[in-house]
Amino acid sequence: METAMRLSKHSDLRMNQRAIGRAMIDLALNQGRCEQDKYVLDRREVDRRLEEINRERGLLLKVRDKGGLVVVAEGNTVITAYKRS
Repeated sequence: METAMRLSKHSDLRMNQRAIGRAMIDLALNQGRCEQDKYVLDRREVDRRLEEINRERGLLLKVRDKGGLVVVAEGNTVITAYKRS
């Protein structure tokens, strides 16, 4: 989903009753799987995405500890890589 969907009066009412914010709706629309007319973001998928974020966070912290990272490439070939300090 690239464009923001409009909320019907009914959906706005139900979201308020169920403490579901617009950001949660957008997350399900963007990250959930489409099943006919539903976008489903279940617990298993959320857990998987959290694991990915944690792995990426670990990598980012390692890169930060190096002062940054520079990768020189030409076409689809990496020529060299070095710490940015």
